Amino acid sequence: MIKTYLDFDNAINKALKYAKPAGLKEIINIENSIGRVLSTDVRCIKNLPSFNNSAMDGFAIKYSDAGKTLKVRKTIFAGDNVEEILEEGECYKIMTGAKVPNDVDTIIPIEDVLFYKDDQVSINDDVEKGFCLRLKGEEVSCKDVLFEKGEVINSSSIAVLASQGKTMLNVFKKLSIAIVSTGNELKEPWENANEDEIYNCNSYSIISLLKEKGFDATYMGVVPDNLDESIKFVSSLKNYDVIITTGGISMGDADFVGEAFIKNGLDTIFHGVNIKPGRPIMMGTMQKCVDINRGQTFVMCLPGNPLTAIVNMHLFAIPVLNKIQGSQYVYHDITLAKNNEAFKTKTGRVNVVLGICKKGEYEVTRKNKYGSAMITVLNESNSIVVTSEHQSKIEDDNIIKVIKFNCSYLKEQMNIFN
Repeated sequence: MIKTYLDFDNAINKALKYAKPAGLKEIINIENSIGRVLSTDVRCIKNLPSFNNSAMDGFAIKYSDAGKTLKVRKTIFAGDNVEEILEEGECYKIMTGAKVPNDVDTIIPIEDVLFYKDDQVSINDDVEKGFCLRLKGEEVSCKDVLFEKGEVINSSSIAVLASQGKTMLNVFKKLSIAIVSTGNELKEPWENANEDEIYNCNSYSIISLLKEKGFDATYMGVVPDNLDESIKFVSSLKNYDVIITTGGISMGDADFVGEAFIKNGLDTIFHGVNIKPGRPIMMGTMQKCVDINRGQTFVMCLPGNPLTAIVNMHLFAIPVLNKIQGSQYVYHDITLAKNNEAFKTKTGRVNVVLGICKKGEYEVTRKNKYGSAMITVLNESNSIVVTSEHQSKIEDDNIIKVIKFNCSYLKEQMNIFN
């Protein structure tokens, strides 16, 4: 029987459809909020700016006094609270950030006046009303939404939050993610490995990638090498929000990880995508333990080859995790770049091609000639290109769409094919 594989777009869309936000919330200090996802809207409680103030060192005047020589009645410093005291033909000298009294409406920077000596200043007649005057609430005003539910906090967000006197935030609780490896040949880095054994790099690279993307994960070890023990092992993971495995999902006799999940009630979303590398990828959902009774465990079974596992983490896993975490930013941000060197791809499937993208140019890694089990090519690359099933070659000088490994994510989906 010939196995049919789901096309790439359908696989992504189905995975995201079944990825439901976990929904658990907590309250944290803004000092610990970088990378966290807001679980509620944050509204402005203090106008920005909170009072009319001067954008420059200069003179606060009435617009109607433009073109006149005025007497400086008082100098206003930042922090002063001055009542209206001006009489005819008078103005204030004022410093940047100082509160502007209500009897003036325009600021003239000190370098723009015609003459200033002692308490006399001459103002040009070519003056724009309201110049350099920052009005109360012009940036944001009370009740405006500063940040929406699902936005991710960054350092710029912290500045805005601090300006509001916010010290605590309502955020979604971080996902609990279990990382699992498969393979009798695997040895952990602290163990001795002979020539017939390999060190387990997948789990460590995946956990590191997740940390780069703002997620925490726990390494749970290697799945036992028989079906019965694998079923028990998988059952013990049902408390986690997400389980990510590598290996054991192809068509080989020893590849029974998928069956172990099915025996634990996995509702398979798909098993097999028409993509190279990464065809055996499987995703699905399971109910959590009865005593927990709080939603689903999302399962992502990735191929075992190191390059394939990481590529599929970028393409499939990170967007799914973003949605489960409650983030608005799910889809890849795409960079346009000029391809420097032509390379061939196979038709009839989607091809994922590694390369280096910098300064608006893309250079394919090793002329697109490398194996999915290779490890060092990942270190030589910083981005991927996803071709359509109909493309047999990417010409030099073509403008192509590139997904960078350190890219951000967008609210709306964009077509990643040329």
